Order: sequence, then C-alpha cells, then structure tokens
Amino acid sequence: MISLYACRGSSISPYPSVNLPRSFKSSQQRFTVRLEGPNRISACLGLEREAAGSAGKSEKSGLGATSKEMMELEGKVVVQTYARVPLVLVRGKGCKVFDAEGKEYLDMGAGIAVNSLGHGDPDLLKAIEEQATTLIHVSNVYYSIPQVELGKRLVKSSFADRVFFSNSGTEANEAAIKFSRKFQRFYWPDVKLPAMEFIAFTNSFHGRTMGSLALTSKKNYRSPFEPVMPGVTFIEYGNIEIAKNAIQPGKTAAVFVEPVQGEGGIYCATKEFLQALRSACDDAGALLIFDEVQCGMGRSGYLWAHEAYGVFPDIMTLAKPLAGGLPIGVVLTTERVAAAISFGDHGSTFAGGPLICHAALAVLDKIQKPEFLASVCKKGQYLKELLVHKLGGNPHVKEVRGLGLLVGIELDVSASALVDACRNSGLLILTAGKGNVVRLAPPLVISEPELEQASDILSNCMPSLDGNT
Repeated sequence: MISLYACRGSSISPYPSVNLPRSFKSSQQRFTVRLEGPNRISACLGLEREAAGSAGKSEKSGLGATSKEMMELEGKVVVQTYARVPLVLVRGKGCKVFDAEGKEYLDMGAGIAVNSLGHGDPDLLKAIEEQATTLIHVSNVYYSIPQVELGKRLVKSSFADRVFFSNSGTEANEAAIKFSRKFQRFYWPDVKLPAMEFIAFTNSFHGRTMGSLALTSKKNYRSPFEPVMPGVTFIEYGNIEIAKNAIQPGKTAAVFVEPVQGEGGIYCATKEFLQALRSACDDAGALLIFDEVQCGMGRSGYLWAHEAYGVFPDIMTLAKPLAGGLPIGVVLTTERVAAAISFGDHGSTFAGGPLICHAALAVLDKIQKPEFLASVCKKGQYLKELLVHKLGGNPHVKEVRGLGLLVGIELDVSASALVDACRNSGLLILTAGKGNVVRLAPPLVISEPELEQASDILSNCMPSLDGNT
C-alpha cells in the first residue's frame, strides 16, 4: 500500500479537509480519491541523468540520421562526463519539446527543475530581447541597473537583507561556505581557531565543485576527487537528537540543509527538524543555510520552500529556475552575515550580468504572484492524487510523495526501465535517490490535462518494471 503526502492551503500543519472524497476527471474516466488524514506537506524528489520522453521510433528501431550524427559528433568532441539518453532536442514550446526528427515529448523534468515557465514563454523572451539589444555584459567593476533591481526584489520578497550573485547553484553554495567561515573569523577575532566545520546530511546534494562536493553525501561523487574540503560531518536527515549533539559551539561554522531534498530522493524535512536546527545553530553561534537551488522559487507552492515550515535561515542559496533557463545563482543573507564580508572577499566576472538579471525579473514577476503559487500547490496535489489512483495498485510502487510540483514515486526496483519506456511513449521524466525514485519536476505552468497525460503514460509503462531488480 502506498501513501500520499498532500500539499494544500498555506500551512504545513494537518491537511484541512480530511476524509473528504474528491472527484477528478482524467483523460479517460472520472474517479474519486479519499485522502486519509491527517496529512502534512512533505516533498522529496530526485534527479538523475535520465530524462524521458519520446514519440515515434523506439530505440530498437534506430535513431534518425540527424540525431545519430549529432550523438556521434558529441562523442568525439565533448568530454564524456554525461551518460546522456539517446535523444537530441532542438526546440520547445510550453511544456513540450521536440527532437531532431520533429517528434514531440511532454517534458516532466523541465531541464532538472529549471524551466519553470516552460519553453518559449513570451514575457521571458521579450525581456531577454529587450536587454540583449541594450546591454549584455559589463562585469562587476561597474554598477548595472538590472542587478540592483533584482537584488531589491529578492530582498523585499524574502527574509534576507542582502544578496550576492553567482552563476549556478554550486557556485552559490561555494560562496555560502566562504561567507560562513569569514563570519566566524569576523565575530570571534580573538579566537585562535574559530569554528570552521560544517554539518550536512544523508542524501544531500549541494553541487560538484570542491567545496560543495564535500557537502554532498554520495561517496561515489566525492571519491574520485579526494581529498575534498575537510571538516564536514554527515548526519541522518531528520534526526533531531543527533543534529543537536553534532552542532557544537566553537566547532560548527554552519549547517547546510535542503528543506526538500531533490536528487537525494524527494525527502521533505519536518517542521520540528528545521526548528531544532534553528535553535541548535543559535545556541552554538553557527549559521543555518538552506539550499533551495531545486525546491525554491515557487516549486513547492510557496515562493521559498522554507515558508511552508515557518523556519528562516541565515543564508539561502538559489539558482535553477530563477532566470528561466539562463545561468544564475544567488546567495541571500541577513545583514549580520553580510557585515562580515569585505571588498575582495569573493567575486565573479559574469555573475549578476544585465541580461541574466533582467530575465530573472521577468520570471519573478510571474512566479511570485499569489494566484500563480496557489495554482502550483493545487496542481501538485492533483498530480499526486492522479498517481496514487493510477499507480497505487502496482506492487513496484512504495510511495508517492512531494511538495507542490516536485513529486517523487519511490519504487522497489531501479526506475531506468520505466524512464526508457516513458521516453519511447513521449514522456520525459527524471530519477533520484539510488535510481529507484521517479522524479517529476515539470514546468510550473503545466496544465491539468498535461498532468493527466503524464500519469496515463506512466501507468501504461509500468509493466516495463516487471522482471527488473
């Protein structure tokens, strides 16, 4: 029997309408889902290299000439760090993408939770064109208006007092590492050895550069590049007592945590866990850092995922969806943290450029509207209910969980066969965790009929798991 974790309303506390049947219409039939309460918001979803989608030839029937040529060329000229799926995408529109032979796929991965407004959003395209014809890049030697405007908007819409711009999520986390250590030296200048260590958690993912990699729990990511940054202790995600004991004054500089773990398998923190981290950090003089690179910026149904819990950090890192597909990263901090940072302590040539920031303003304009966020929450709940209805009887499905439009389907076997089958049937999906979690992170503008289409394809492809281990 699988369980459904629900998101509705503005609170993470018990689900407001328990034991009430609700009727839904799929593309083929109307059905009723009864939510067994109380339910609470919980999100966890994973990401892996596998995308899915297809429409046309199966892999067995061969690739089109253009796709085959591009894949062969990539193998000759690109460093082979990505085990890509055999799919060459050339254009997108809304929640659909198209391959080199013109076949259509429903995109339930959104470029790994990046394309929140889908493909070809007219307002985003207009903003990019406006800024590209005005000023693209100046570096941080000079002031630029879009950067200042975006900083003002981010501060106004969050807990933060100041922002630092970077180019990606891992860069944002690298900056947060440096800021944490500088914070400790700044506020305890007479201590010979100030707190320099970090706490991270099982199933965590914070990036692939050397500092962020040290905070990432998967050993197979770290081991080829060891020694990585020392001083990181991994503890069990959600274990309050172990966390309290691990966060020590004079030792712990900061605690890095994802309110909703994405690549780790779509696991959601509890309110009690985050509150305990907040209290322990305050007592120890450590910083609490929320990594919302994947779960932030509207994906949870809240503008920031931590708002669902009512617990606020000292630093938050953002990236993926903020500029609608253009590369950006941001560190948001309190004034107390920012006061420890001086000229020259950190920097970036490209970060916060006019083009990227103007695009991000257009994305933020749409996503932060209350009605937009309410629609994400509603569609996320609808998707989970569809999945429970269609997949709940399958013996391979252990759980459906998620927050907003970040949804995970945990299986008792590897999800790779399902990913392939869905791609051959016109659906692109991702994996997470140990490869046994299907991660769904569609554009936030996806429609209910498209969610029904995705759940139908998933249901039809489930037999691909039979016989797998």
